[in-house]
Amino acid sequence: MHTLSPDRVVVALADIVGSRACLASGPDTAAFTTDYRGIHHGKAAAVVLPANTRELSRVMAWCHAHDVPVVPQGGNTSLMGGAVPDASGQAVVVNLRRMNQVLEVDATNDTMTVQAGVTLSAARSAAEAAGRLFPLRIGSEGSCQIGGNLSTNAGGTAVLRYGNMRDLVLGLEAVLPDGRIYSGLRGLRKDNTGYDLKQLFVGSEGTLGIITAAVLKLMPLPRSSAVAFVAVASPAAAVALLGEAKKMAGQSLTAFELVSRPALELVLAYLGDASSPLEDSHEWMVLIELTSGVDAEALDQTLMQVLEAGLEAGLVLDAAVAASGADAQAFWRIREEISDAQTRTGGSIKCDVSVPLSRIAPFIEHATAAVLALQPRARMVIYGHMGDGNVHFNPLRPADCTAPAFLSACYEPVSHAVDSLAHAAGGSISAEHGIGVAKRDDLTLYKSPVELALMWQIKRALDPKNLLNPAKLLLDAPSVDAFDS
Repeated sequence: MHTLSPDRVVVALADIVGSRACLASGPDTAAFTTDYRGIHHGKAAAVVLPANTRELSRVMAWCHAHDVPVVPQGGNTSLMGGAVPDASGQAVVVNLRRMNQVLEVDATNDTMTVQAGVTLSAARSAAEAAGRLFPLRIGSEGSCQIGGNLSTNAGGTAVLRYGNMRDLVLGLEAVLPDGRIYSGLRGLRKDNTGYDLKQLFVGSEGTLGIITAAVLKLMPLPRSSAVAFVAVASPAAAVALLGEAKKMAGQSLTAFELVSRPALELVLAYLGDASSPLEDSHEWMVLIELTSGVDAEALDQTLMQVLEAGLEAGLVLDAAVAASGADAQAFWRIREEISDAQTRTGGSIKCDVSVPLSRIAPFIEHATAAVLALQPRARMVIYGHMGDGNVHFNPLRPADCTAPAFLSACYEPVSHAVDSLAHAAGGSISAEHGIGVAKRDDLTLYKSPVELALMWQIKRALDPKNLLNPAKLLLDAPSVDAFDS
């Protein structure tokens, strides 16, 4: 760890990026040192806003030479505390919001080249202006950035059809911890020339390099969509209905989202101006979306066939089909605002797990029982991407319990119980939110010594001084003897 004064750090980095792009005072840096949920807080020696890859390269080279830790940051929408510095005040936060240019949209090659600071919303808009679709969809699209989406391997609501960010990237540019630039901005779908180095940086949470630009896949812009908000008998019925939808709709099935009754009630109370699409109250619902290049009438007919098959099989209890684009937006607004409703309410335990589809229903049953045994009045806010096995299992404090009291008493036992059940079902403790700080200590419980040793070997190869996003994702280096076990 360096022994430089903050003033010296600021002077040196301001000389590279300019004084207006090197922030040092508390009020100027506050927004960069606290996470989106207001849970994780830290201090920074400086917040640096580079304008281009060359500036960032010089910043990283200086920090590496002087042993200054660096915390990469995009839109700072992480739910795991992965984008804020610790409390030491020695780290430099590098925020890429100034690197926000769409460099090229190649409609013929179905690719788009963007800088890392481009927001997801801006990337989607640029693709649509060229008659193409960039399919990543998440609730924070107005503020999250492409670099952050890549570094956390973001998923969202369309993974069922299009995959996550690991599937949507063809090429990358990244600055390494010592300032070297990895230049891999190639829009190739076939490149069999050795290790696929770009994938090292995807999902690495900024611990191996700072992504500065990317070549992303684009898709044909759908001509039509069909959306329904559907009450189902149970999570098991939802899984069965998903199977029917896959058979009948094929590649048109774009999203299949699970929503529990407490999740729906919470978001409706939060929004204030929205109402349930369904007349009666139900314990479980799914939001189904089909999209296609065919005409709307054919797609609507397919959706109705899926719902009718579900009714005949006793899987579907009720359904509201969007009659217009406005209806579809209203349905999606309910789903997309659940996360923000929890944040504003406070006292939510974020368990972002993935489980094989065949085991989702028993997992939800057993995890619910485990949580209610710990806190019988917890609100079971369960929702997520049923189509790809990603369940946001987020118990919320009872209405008459304060957030600090609930989290103090329940956070660790609830998280451990839910994650253990997901792991036992062959699942993962992090489906799309990453590890960051919040899940870092638990990772050692679910990764084998060999897996952790391999991760550390990669980390040491690229960041031997452990200066890039230190103490995020990985905690303590395992013994080299792990390979002998």
